[in-house]
Amino acid sequence: MAKAALVDIDLKKAGKAVSALEKSGLPVAAALWVRFPEYEDWRLVLASKRLDPLNPSDAYLRVNRTLGQAGLTVWDTPSIFIMRTSDPFIRALRKVFGKAASVEGMRLGGQTWGDRYIDDAYALKIA
Repeated sequence: MAKAALVDIDLKKAGKAVSALEKSGLPVAAALWVRFPEYEDWRLVLASKRLDPLNPSDAYLRVNRTLGQAGLTVWDTPSIFIMRTSDPFIRALRKVFGKAASVEGMRLGGQTWGDRYIDDAYALKIA
């Protein structure tokens, strides 16, 4: 099966989502589009210290409610995959790129970060 391409509309959706979360007081530590080998499509990986204490269901509920309150409908919202900031994948990315002035547009594929191999990735924010 052919791999899905990441297109401009996906990048715009992700940018709107990250902006809405941060404007609501939910600082995003990492936001990047990732294509993991176990999935056939792209996922917007999000990590925030404010989501870390929540169980996964509550974290997704908080993100979805926040996006809804910002006026983003289900059609405007990308497929989101929430990870804890303590996850080895997020920690490895933050260790390397956390102090960079900007990572937006950086491609990070074909390698292992922490404990996860990624086919392809497009970074929006890593802080």
